[in-house]
Amino acid sequence: LLEAGDRPGGVIRTERRDGFLIEGGPDCFITDRPWAIDLCRRLGLEEEILGTNPSCRRSFILRNGRIVPIPEGYQLLAPSRFLPFATSPIMSLAGKLRVACDLVLPRGPEVSDESLATFVRRRFGAEALESLAQPLVAGIYNADPENLSLRATFPRFLDMERSHRSVILALLRARRRMAGANAGVSGARYSLFATLRGGLQSLVDRLASALPAGALRLGTAVSGLERRAGGFVVTTAPGERIAADAVVLALPARSAAPLLGAIDPEMEGSLASIPYGTSITVTLAYRRADVPHALDGFGFVVPRSEKRTVAACTFSSVKFAGRAPEGSILLRAFLGGPSYAGPGRADGAPTDSERLVRAVRDDLRDILGVTAAPLFAVTYVWQRLMAQYQVGHLERVAAVDRRLAAHPDLALAGNGLRGVGIPDCVRSGELAAERIVAACLLKEQTDQKV
Repeated sequence: LLEAGDRPGGVIRTERRDGFLIEGGPDCFITDRPWAIDLCRRLGLEEEILGTNPSCRRSFILRNGRIVPIPEGYQLLAPSRFLPFATSPIMSLAGKLRVACDLVLPRGPEVSDESLATFVRRRFGAEALESLAQPLVAGIYNADPENLSLRATFPRFLDMERSHRSVILALLRARRRMAGANAGVSGARYSLFATLRGGLQSLVDRLASALPAGALRLGTAVSGLERRAGGFVVTTAPGERIAADAVVLALPARSAAPLLGAIDPEMEGSLASIPYGTSITVTLAYRRADVPHALDGFGFVVPRSEKRTVAACTFSSVKFAGRAPEGSILLRAFLGGPSYAGPGRADGAPTDSERLVRAVRDDLRDILGVTAAPLFAVTYVWQRLMAQYQVGHLERVAAVDRRLAAHPDLALAGNGLRGVGIPDCVRSGELAAERIVAACLLKEQTDQKV
């Protein structure tokens, strides 16, 4: 395992400071996609799995400078409950009536792909996109919904339209089915989001400790990949040449692309066309007495129309237990507002920590009333590491798959093709391993016959 960095795990990084637990990358994983949970169990980490705080399972959205609760039952793009949505101050009466038009609108036209923004506007209206869908989706993909592929990011909403005509009706029916299915269910249950008590780096550390001695080589960047009889030659940055029977490229698509130039130029082009964005977080520790807001939820998201630097903020020590000492609070802000969005954002996002912290504190002062200086602040900038699944993404994935068919001893893993979350990345690694094992077994059988 050749790792260019000085530690395994990529953007998964946990830091401990003065009794606080800080996540530098993702802070949780989704549980309705089973692969991360299953991996934790196989590694003996099941007792470390931690669900969200059951007493505060709600979030907020900024509306005219004030945070208000997201309507109960609102699912990213549409409501699954009428009364909470109808009584919420987030949208105007006209906007709510436009959302309700989904109940009578016909199915949309059959197209190969469309942007998430186009879908939301035609089913629920422009106000629903601006006030709710855009900030909620940005909290997951940190991307412009005008460019995001609906099929690649949220295909279930398209499936709802195809199967039920109305997305809202589909959500209502699904909610009733789920209530019936859960009746009388007992046993271990997790919230929709979970983490590990010691931080997500615990998962990486456990994986690394299970590797054979000497298998993991840190500080070893790969500079070249070429075919040889029966396999590959991998060239490292210092110039070492390593023979390999098979190769898994667990890299961002944009980084894997140039390594494939001499092997498959078509695959190189498809991977190079997948754009990546930058993720910036600022985590701040406070005394609880210095934060006047009740913090009675998991955090808030910010529509672009509010013209703020902060795109979202997680109340980390409220969301998960054990993130801050008694009498303290940990807040984690995600940057993506007007100062850091738009053309060139992926390459041109400022990285000066003092400036970023100052911008976040300005927003938290206005939104949460926090005027005190933090106990400390920690900034993480991940340059061009967040895959952006733009319109046409699945066609690019299909093109990569067609070319991979000619290279059974080569596999790709990571967030570039089929999901950016931890469960999807775990699954991509499992599939890559299965592919390589199958290729090696086939080669062994062929050699034996010869």
